[in-house]
Amino acid sequence: MVKYSPIESEFASSEEEAAHDAWVRAKVAKALASTEPCIPHEEVMARAAAIIEKAKQRAADLDR
Repeated sequence: MVKYSPIESEFASSEEEAAHDAWVRAKVAKALASTEPCIPHEEVMARAAAIIEKAKQRAADLDR
């Protein structure tokens, strides 16, 4: 088992890195094989903006 420095890698070991790599590859393969309709970029960005705005509003309400 190779130990990594936190300065050089976000993983503690080569095994942890390999497990994360396998997980990411599986997620990508699943997404590429999906037959679900794509969501347009503009809709994704609008949803994200709404989430951010809601969080800002909650933070402002807590400051009162």
